[in-house]
Amino acid sequence: MAEILKGASVAAAITENLVRRVDALKSKGVEPCLAILRVGARADDLAYERGARKRCEKLGIHIVSFELDTDCTQDELLDEIAHINADNAIHGCLMFRPLPEHLNEQAACEALLPRKDMDGMTDASLCTVFSGHGEGFAPCTAQSCVELLDHYGFDPEGKRVTVIGRSLVIGKPVAMLLENRNATVTMCHTKTVNLPDICRSADILVVAAGKAGILDETFTNADQVVIDVGFHTAPDGSICGDVQFAAVEPCVKAISPVPCGVGSVTTAVLCKHVIEAAERSL
Repeated sequence: MAEILKGASVAAAITENLVRRVDALKSKGVEPCLAILRVGARADDLAYERGARKRCEKLGIHIVSFELDTDCTQDELLDEIAHINADNAIHGCLMFRPLPEHLNEQAACEALLPRKDMDGMTDASLCTVFSGHGEGFAPCTAQSCVELLDHYGFDPEGKRVTVIGRSLVIGKPVAMLLENRNATVTMCHTKTVNLPDICRSADILVVAAGKAGILDETFTNADQVVIDVGFHTAPDGSICGDVQFAAVEPCVKAISPVPCGVGSVTTAVLCKHVIEAAERSL
């Protein structure tokens, strides 16, 4: 049976470390502050916001909310971002995406200062991920994959890693984060020829394809660590990932579940980014 890589213990360990850092900041008169910018009230945005608020309250991070109607204009959105940029008491911003179709999401992302971009939304933040230098932060979910591996003692250095997925939110940044940790990374996607063969040769497999159940036991080997980043709601209301968990779990060394895996770590990583931004402000 595989080791189950649950996210709760990872998030708890990150949070425990952050408490001391928040205390140190407050002793110097700095209260870490996160701005949450939301357009409309999508159910998934609200659920993530509740989790983020709960984690921030536990750590003593102040939250300022900026809520706009779904039919807001581009200028109204950019005005809020400009306000966040100008307020030195705000150390970071989380803007929920996707934005409504009538808004220019790329322009909104690029309007945010990279040093306040907590979720790798700006080009400058992604440049930081790829170069290792700059003011930006990695996307929280991509960073959560690395935190999960570290917590359970799976060092990527020297390992063969296959990443299925090439998005700028998860696939490409997690590939670069792991390459920066001296892994040998192969990036694949749903159009890759002989995908099962490539995946079977990996020591670590990160699945962020965005397709429910795309990966079964034929993609795996017995010594493999599988990180499932997918999150899907089935017709019956149940939650599943990109990996067919019941089929894969008996065939690998370790696997992250969905839910209660990578997603459980993201709010802790978000808080980590806010606190680091506050520390930089000193």
